[in-house]
Amino acid sequence: MSKFLNWLAGELWGWPMMILIFLCGLIFGLGTGFFQIRKLPYVLKETLGKCFRKDALEGEGTITPLQAVSSALAGCIGNGNIAGVATAIATGGPGAVFWMWIMGLFGMMTKFVEVVLAVHFREQTESGAFYGGPMYYIEKGMGKRWKPLAMFYGVMMIVGALGTAVWVQPHTMASALKSTFGIPPLATVVCAVILTALVCFGGFKRIGRFAESIMPYFVVVYTVFSLGVIFTNIARLPEVVGMIFKYAFNPHAAVGGFAGGTMILAVRYGAARGVFSNEAGLGTASMVHATSITRHPCQQGLYGIVEVFVDTIVMCSMTAFVILLSAPDVWSGGLNGIALTISAFDTLYGKFGAWIVSISVMLAALTTMIGYYFEYKTSVVYVFGEKNMGIFNVFWLIPPFVAVTQDVDLVWTIVDISTGIEGIPNMIAMLALAPIFFKVYKQWTKDNNL
Repeated sequence: MSKFLNWLAGELWGWPMMILIFLCGLIFGLGTGFFQIRKLPYVLKETLGKCFRKDALEGEGTITPLQAVSSALAGCIGNGNIAGVATAIATGGPGAVFWMWIMGLFGMMTKFVEVVLAVHFREQTESGAFYGGPMYYIEKGMGKRWKPLAMFYGVMMIVGALGTAVWVQPHTMASALKSTFGIPPLATVVCAVILTALVCFGGFKRIGRFAESIMPYFVVVYTVFSLGVIFTNIARLPEVVGMIFKYAFNPHAAVGGFAGGTMILAVRYGAARGVFSNEAGLGTASMVHATSITRHPCQQGLYGIVEVFVDTIVMCSMTAFVILLSAPDVWSGGLNGIALTISAFDTLYGKFGAWIVSISVMLAALTTMIGYYFEYKTSVVYVFGEKNMGIFNVFWLIPPFVAVTQDVDLVWTIVDISTGIEGIPNMIAMLALAPIFFKVYKQWTKDNNL
């Protein structure tokens, strides 16, 4: 059974999925004149430049745009940025970083479209809460006869959220803190579950405030420590950048513990890690953005662009440059995942490097547990109704206690399958609703003289 599941996960995240995600980004990129690149300064000015201004809030919604993008980043910035990038380099070589960037640039547009559709088709319940996302734009945009597809997406999202957020993440967090600080795994899980319950069950506004108080600083601190390694080895930067571009299109010979790489491996692992990290094309983060206070769907869509930019172009790049710059023999020494990232930070910070990575893993795992509750609750409310949320809150708290004592490889495989399946109906809906998106987008650009 496990062999079949591994095969299915590999097929779902193989070339067909990468090509589908790339084509979605390309189609919408061409249709908007590559707005995400052409107008990036405008995007940054309208988002990061205004996110701390209370007077910039206009429109309806539950949480502020900064809280929305922080919550979305809490869900997607995780161990993929720390360990996933290391795995891509160790398996696909330095060229994998180039293809990770390419998926990030196209993913910025894909996420923009998802967010625009989610806000455009969102709805408000009797309790006053706003809900939106793929389930809503599949049903409301494509018609009632497509509701089974929307329900299917919602069920897959529930499975994926339970696996990703409250099974794999607690296990990863507990393992990291035990190996570095000797903290018993059960103690870690108890603290994580209590904090998760206090934040998540306080509603979307409390999650937004928590994410807003953690994520911007986490990104800044991780970037600062990464820049320490980068500036220390700045003389090698041109060489490393040259390696990234050279081996994106050329095979890399075996060296040290690196078994050698081809262009196919570089594309496969770089693209896959990029998508796993920023989740563009899966529709997950659009559920968070659908709750934001905003005056126009495209205005909130700008935060979707920033989300992918920060996740992939900034955070993933920091890890990649730390690994490739730290020492010539670190990335090719045969290490993989977290061990490779720790080894890279150790070259400058010594044993403190393990502390940096372990604390980063802990924060990434904890924020993922909390950030993913947005997607979990939105999916549960759509599939089972708001009145049944109580029992599903219990389901959110049980898995960490089981996960801490179990091997998570099978769970990772199930998560890969469920998230891979999610992407298919979401991208079908995006392409089907392209005329509506372009109508909304063109009117917005006209109104704003863009």
